[in-house]
Amino acid sequence: MALTGAVPPMPADPALIDDLVAANRILYNEGVVDGFGHVSVRHDRSPERFLLARSMAPGLVTAADIMQFGLDGEPIEPQGRTPYLERFIHSEIYKAQPAVQAIVHSHSPAVIPFGVAAGAALRPIYHMSSFLGTGVPVFEIRDAGGPATDMLIRNPALGAALAKSLGDAAVGLLRGHGNVVVGGSLREVVFRAVYTEVNARLQPGRRERPPKPIAASMAARGTCGKRGRWAPGVEPRAADSWPQGRLPLLPPMRVRGTAQRSRRLAGRCKRLGDSPRVVPTLA
Repeated sequence: MALTGAVPPMPADPALIDDLVAANRILYNEGVVDGFGHVSVRHDRSPERFLLARSMAPGLVTAADIMQFGLDGEPIEPQGRTPYLERFIHSEIYKAQPAVQAIVHSHSPAVIPFGVAAGAALRPIYHMSSFLGTGVPVFEIRDAGGPATDMLIRNPALGAALAKSLGDAAVGLLRGHGNVVVGGSLREVVFRAVYTEVNARLQPGRRERPPKPIAASMAARGTCGKRGRWAPGVEPRAADSWPQGRLPLLPPMRVRGTAQRSRRLAGRCKRLGDSPRVVPTLA
């Protein structure tokens, strides 16, 4: 049952809302999201609710744009604001995994080929991405929605299928679409989303010498190998510049034109041994 108009919104900690705004800005600054993508956090006073901005470009989000949602994915007192179409990514993962406190969905460009190139698994190749060591499943929407979807998670059934595919992994890929990242806090999920993209940029390496990923035993003990468990000192360093809206650990990525990005995407797919044409057409 939709919660719209049925119950009033419950005030969230203003500091949590400020952190959610900062998370949107950081993810935009680091090139993980552009005009699309979204980040949410579970409500601090009610685990049956979560906070997510209205449908808008993440880099422009302010505190006034933050909305509350129930686990049915419906907004609580939307006040005329339009929610993201793919909010069911968030609602169904929160419903399925009580330990998850924050979620990022993005189309971060370097990650896309790993969801479409046959035999190319996204694996951790350095310590900052050790959380990938638990495995990165690939969600095939055609298995849940049939052969003619628009590839968007636009209803609870598709969200539930994605949550099931994700399982206990920290990161899951949506074939031909993007990725979803989960964490035990906003700061952790932003960290993971940024370093998932960085790892993907680094992983292809030289064609004649594919990189050797770090061992699973090392990944489990890495910088952030388990959900909600940071290595000592990592979270404070990653969050030093949180109020300024960017991570201090790497320079911002350059925003490139669509045509140039498409050429780079095709090149990465070829290096991974496949072609982006394996993505089903939407016509």
